[in-house]
Amino acid sequence: MRVHIVSQPGLKRALLSLGAIFALILLALLLSGGFLVLERWVIEAQRAIQTELAAGVRAIKQGQPGALFALLAVCFSYGVLHAAGPGHGKVLIGGYGVGRRVAFWSLASISLAASLAQSLVAVALVYAGVAALGWTRDATQNVAQDVMAPIGTLAIAAVGLWLAGRGLRKVWRQAAAPVPNAHDHSHANDPDHHHHHHDADCGCGHSHGPSLAEVERATSWKDRAALIIGVALRPCSGALFLLILTWQLGIALAGIAGAFAMGLGTAVVTVGVAAIAVWAREGALANLPFNRVAQILPWVEVLAGSLITVIALALLTQTL
Repeated sequence: MRVHIVSQPGLKRALLSLGAIFALILLALLLSGGFLVLERWVIEAQRAIQTELAAGVRAIKQGQPGALFALLAVCFSYGVLHAAGPGHGKVLIGGYGVGRRVAFWSLASISLAASLAQSLVAVALVYAGVAALGWTRDATQNVAQDVMAPIGTLAIAAVGLWLAGRGLRKVWRQAAAPVPNAHDHSHANDPDHHHHHHDADCGCGHSHGPSLAEVERATSWKDRAALIIGVALRPCSGALFLLILTWQLGIALAGIAGAFAMGLGTAVVTVGVAAIAVWAREGALANLPFNRVAQILPWVEVLAGSLITVIALALLTQTL
């Protein structure tokens, strides 16, 4: 009996292709409203956890042993639920991860930084508003909802337009570039060739796609800043609630720690979205020759940027 063994490159491409299929299923569910049941469950769970947050704060105020650890655990859970529900952070991180060929660990670090920056903005807003300006809890939450949320959503739409515009510029440069001399590489019958031969020493005279160094450089500080600011400008309502309550009760440090625990919980989901985005992108490109990848990537960037913009503007209409 002859046993057929799948080659490692072939298995890798198959696993990557599953990522593209999985992402398409998720996108179809999102656009068709298939996540509405999950969304309703998340909202109800968040309301229930807010009750637990208030109870945890009272326990700390009463000096109960282990109360701070229990509160941080509840805050972390709230952050996970907050990120799992409808939100802009996932759209921005996921869309960027699909549209730009950036390494996973780089995108994951942006996701973590953005989530923690969101917590930092919540702390700054509460202590600038409540502590320094004497705002009430309702006034602070209204500023977050009516002012910062629309600004943050517009920032996300701007990132989407920026991404789409950058992709269009690349498409224009490709169209305007002179056609290179005929060069078939003699690799057409070797589907695995680009996995081990196409590098800086290929000698064919033109690029076969981004090298590892180029991938690491793909996310400049401007990209990082735009992504982090786009997420951070919409502070979590649960963090605001916690920070104001703990400040009023004289246990502000517990509230600040809880806000950052929420940020870590949020990061768990956004890093997962980053992983899916990179998996989907590489899966879609896995079976393409490098010259096709170079042609397609700018269009992927245009599509991802346009999708981010459309979703952000749809979220904006909900906040106005």
